[in-house]
Amino acid sequence: MNNHFLKKGIFFLIVIMSTPSFGQWGHEKGKGYYKLSSWFLESDEHFTDQGEKDPNATRGQFNINFYGEYGLTDKLDLIAYIPFFARTYQNDVISGVTGDLIVEGDEVNAIGDIEIGASYTIVKTEKFALSGTLKLGIPTGENDGGRDGSYQTGDGEFNQLLQINAGIPFKIQKTPLYVKGYLGYNNRTENFSSEWRTGIEVGANLWKDKLWIISKFNVVESLNNGSLNAQTSQGSIFANNIEFVNLGGEVSYYFTKKWGVSFGYTAILSGRIIYASPSYTGGVFLDVFDKS
Repeated sequence: MNNHFLKKGIFFLIVIMSTPSFGQWGHEKGKGYYKLSSWFLESDEHFTDQGEKDPNATRGQFNINFYGEYGLTDKLDLIAYIPFFARTYQNDVISGVTGDLIVEGDEVNAIGDIEIGASYTIVKTEKFALSGTLKLGIPTGENDGGRDGSYQTGDGEFNQLLQINAGIPFKIQKTPLYVKGYLGYNNRTENFSSEWRTGIEVGANLWKDKLWIISKFNVVESLNNGSLNAQTSQGSIFANNIEFVNLGGEVSYYFTKKWGVSFGYTAILSGRIIYASPSYTGGVFLDVFDKS
């Protein structure tokens, strides 16, 4: 499979792997959550459209992004994800026999695709929360960069993600925990296939509201209703009909009541037409949630 196919779809992983899902609980008016973080992935193999692993020239993706949620009212939150610096690159391909340069590396540095949206709290009690979310993916990134046009920081299409979220807080002995889940439909334009997205997140507070351990499981499944293929100039097999299952972990530590740092790791368990390597994320956050 051509590397052009691989680079076109990797952006979709960034949002799913690196952003939190606090929206089930919502915020009081004027409160929120803000995070500045980086995300990194590098891979020399990918899943084919049959779910098998194949090698590719080593490519990587790195971005620095801002994520924020703000309580406009007690029920309505505004959401923004802004990857204001995104880098995609390919290393030089060197002959293992002669040491000669076979293919020169390339890179593109640009902004990524921005997401904006809103979440509305439907139900919020001490034992259960239910909300609905609408996110709009704005094609602000580069989708045709590099010498061969295969270096992307965005996909070039405007998408709309409609999602239902549910969450339950509870305790085991004296340890606070929560479980959150979501189900969403992502409508993609420009002849891209739409997607079903679902996932679950489990978190545990292990030390006096300071240390949280979080596990995340996500699934993206294509509806296979797009028309892009390997022959299209602005799309690819990779960008159309991507599918994956991933499992990640995150550690969040509050060094004050509001400020903290987090570090995460996400492994891809299976997929179709997508990279087959783990990703890493780390950042600093400001949490002005209502703690009452």
